[in-house]
Amino acid sequence: MKYDVFGVGNALVDIQAQVSDEVIAATGFEKGVMTLVDDAQQAHVLEQLAGGSLNRCAGGSAANTIMAIADFGGRGAYACKVAGDETGEFFLKDMRDRGVAVSGGAAAEGNTGTSAILITEDAQRTMLTNLGVSAELSAADIDEDELRQSQVVYVEGYLLVGDGSTKAAAYRAMDLAKQHNVKLALTASDPFLANLLRDELWELIKGPVDLLFCNEEEAKSLAQLDDPLACATAIHQHVESVAMTLGPNGSILMHGGETIAIEGVPVEAIDTTGAGDMYAGGLLYGITNGLSWQRAGHLASTSAARIVTQLGARLDQPFTAEEMRELTGN
Repeated sequence: MKYDVFGVGNALVDIQAQVSDEVIAATGFEKGVMTLVDDAQQAHVLEQLAGGSLNRCAGGSAANTIMAIADFGGRGAYACKVAGDETGEFFLKDMRDRGVAVSGGAAAEGNTGTSAILITEDAQRTMLTNLGVSAELSAADIDEDELRQSQVVYVEGYLLVGDGSTKAAAYRAMDLAKQHNVKLALTASDPFLANLLRDELWELIKGPVDLLFCNEEEAKSLAQLDDPLACATAIHQHVESVAMTLGPNGSILMHGGETIAIEGVPVEAIDTTGAGDMYAGGLLYGITNGLSWQRAGHLASTSAARIVTQLGARLDQPFTAEEMRELTGN
């Protein structure tokens, strides 16, 4: 296979800044959640941050996961949509410099998407996301030849919101995965999405999806149960594999009828941005590179713990070759 994982998702440039609660209050947006904003709202927020210490990197949920796989030494491809602006050029260069093959059309007009990630002292992240031309990702942007040469297709749940072209792109990728016998992984992405699209997600879980990524709140929303293990069990009755994260308490993997408890790694969190994305990257790298599910889960948990100790969704210091040997047993 040419690629371990072929990702489909938004192309956003993440702009991270550490701010006070007062700055969050001044924006008028709710703290600790992701809010979609228009061009004017995003421009105003970025103006307020100008002059401060900012960190910029290629982002978007699935993009973070594919970049993590590349950092671990895996082979990733990504389908997305950017504009022909400086922000789009930055996104493409950042991905390709890490060895990720990027496909999808470039929009002639508009702005590349951005996500202003405002991080407060309590490690809460308030995300203000302007999708820009990412919202124009379409079925035509899914490269069938690249996809069929991948072990796993990984689809970002955010694409399913609404009935626009991004949903068509997600379903095209899922259809092609089944057509070419490529494993299909889907992330629930956000508790609000699990609530909003519960029936549709269940159809996918019972249908083409082979591996569902979710956190505890998303699982509770889907299963309508209170106990995390009961939620994972209910989902696993309909899908081959489940990866459910439990924050600092680790995670639960279910695969082939087996329940695998993965330990949490105690750390002092300063920014939870991308923790779930990094976890997915670790697990997907592991299962596409010959690791047992237990080993892959250990790598995923350790990776997620490391990412929350720093700013941003990209590891400042990727694991060394020695660390990878210890984590993977290879």
